[in-house]
Amino acid sequence: MYGPRLAARECLLLHPGVGRLAGVDDPSAPEPHSPERSGPRVPIDRAAILLGLFVLAVVLLLSQIHSPAPATSGSAAAPTTTTVPGSPTTTAPAGATTTTTTTTLVAKAKSHVPVLVANASGKPGAAATVTNELQVAGWNVQAPINATANVATSTVYYVAGQKVAATAVAATLHLTPSAVLPYTTAAPVSTIGTAEVLVVVAPDLAGAATVTTTTTATGN
Repeated sequence: MYGPRLAARECLLLHPGVGRLAGVDDPSAPEPHSPERSGPRVPIDRAAILLGLFVLAVVLLLSQIHSPAPATSGSAAAPTTTTVPGSPTTTAPAGATTTTTTTTLVAKAKSHVPVLVANASGKPGAAATVTNELQVAGWNVQAPINATANVATSTVYYVAGQKVAATAVAATLHLTPSAVLPYTTAAPVSTIGTAEVLVVVAPDLAGAATVTTTTTATGN
């Protein structure tokens, strides 16, 4: 009863050339080798994008560090200076609310700087006339004197620190700035006393037509 079925089973188990049953693993057969899996990789295109973004960020940062600060719209323009011969100099920065001028210095000089007038024109009374003119203009004048010698050109001398006052005195008398010089012993006076500005009156200021050169003045 079981003979034929047993023979068929043996043929199934002993199938030639096959180390295992069809559909059944052979215990003695080695395990199949599975390929190794490498770790996750960043695609090349993604890495290039990240590198480009990094370089761009560095360039922008460096440009912000080295770029000069922009000029503000409220910055003032360079100051401009206007000079008129024989008048105080006024400096006026564009857009400034205040200006720096010599007006204040001249105003103080008129009341604090003593001015002495010496007659070197040979015309009697010339020094007194000029002294009166300066006094009317607000200058602090002293009594006029005679010069030790007559000269051809009027000059305004000043002691150290009083050039602004001397220039203003010359402007009052309508003399050019070239007539203003530092005081030295070469001035035709024996002394200026406490005066800080000396006006030596010559014919051009006194209105005389000629100059008479003498060692002793004939009048003030």
